[in-house]
Order: sequence, then structure tokens, then C-alpha cells
Amino acid sequence: QVWLVESGGGLVQAGGSLRLSCAASGRSFSTYAVGWFRQAPGKERKFVAAISWNADRTSYADSVQGRFTISRDNAKNTVYLQMNTVKPEDTANYYCAARSYGTASIYSLTYDNWGQGTQVTVSS
Repeated sequence: QVWLVESGGGLVQAGGSLRLSCAASGRSFSTYAVGWFRQAPGKERKFVAAISWNADRTSYADSVQGRFTISRDNAKNTVYLQMNTVKPEDTANYYCAARSYGTASIYSLTYDNWGQGTQVTVSS
């Protein structure tokens, strides 16, 4: 099992940038795939991006492709989500999740470790 803590959320203007971090503690995090999901008020949680255990595979939702970049530093037990050219529709609570099977997945049910989330608000 791993424990995840997100940080880096906040208020940003449309067109700006933000970098979220997901710091992990626990054994063997470097062998876990990690995903970012987001949930806006009154809406279901949605996939944003995912990265495999060794970063050789990444996946993105169509809505963020070309604007967001997921990366990881296994020496620091941290996964990042670089958010560029943000839009008001990116406003949500962002969660990172990890799964011990190391391939990236777009499905939230395949992840068994979740953080508490960090709020991102984009003003127009």
C-alpha cells in the first residue's frame, strides 16, 4: 500500500499554468502506475492523465491532450501534472491515484490507493 498527498492546487487565471504534485510514501512506489482524476461539483470523477511505473507510457483525456503533461520522479516518489493554458472548465478537485499493477489505466476502479485531492480553480 502507498499513501498519497496532492499539492499545488490554487486559483489561476485562464491561460495560465499550474503544477500539481503527488507525493507518495510506502514501499515500492516506483513500481506503481499513477493516474490523475478530477471531479467538479455535482459531477462524476473523470480521468485526466496516467503514467506507467517507468514512465514509458502515458495517457491523456482528450480534453487535456496537448495542454497537460504527466511525469514522475521515482527517486523523489513524486508524480507531477503540469497544467498549461488552463481553462475555466478545468476547475475541479484533482486526485492522484496509484495501482500496484504498473501499466497506466484510464479507469478509476483499477486504482486502489487515492489521495485526498487538491482544488484547482480557473477564473475567466
